[in-house]
Amino acid sequence: EHACIGCSMLADQVAHVAHLNARDTTLAFASRAWQKDIERVKARMGWEMPWYTITDDFDKDFGVDEWHGTNAFIRDGDNVFRTYFINNRGDEQMGNSWNYLDITALGRQEKWEDSPEGYPQTQTYEWWIWHDEPDTADQDRPGLVQLRAAQAYSKDGDAIS
Repeated sequence: EHACIGCSMLADQVAHVAHLNARDTTLAFASRAWQKDIERVKARMGWEMPWYTITDDFDKDFGVDEWHGTNAFIRDGDNVFRTYFINNRGDEQMGNSWNYLDITALGRQEKWEDSPEGYPQTQTYEWWIWHDEPDTADQDRPGLVQLRAAQAYSKDGDAIS
């Protein structure tokens, strides 16, 4: 009838996943439950993130078993690397897009970050979207036009960095 209370509390805090997707980042949940049960609870609760079924000892291997934990992974071709893990009280700060991006290997992908050469980066805030208009490639999208107008009025050209 219900999902794990820890996972449920975290899922209720998650911002719209389109904002993470705009940074080529996917948030996914994983639980020891059948997909039919997961889909039923997701529909009832209005959760939109992908949610997978754990079929091996993945959760036990990380010491969380039937409790909650947050992992960050990066994919390089066919290889996947775990780059971050937090659980228990550390999980409580998670939920907004910035928290999730900040624990990933690519971060927020903005110019102010000290990232290795070749990492994707844009000007501060230029990836921000309305979740129902997720095309970040559109240079004439209203949100980007609004941001650039605000920057034009600032002293240093980066109004809100």
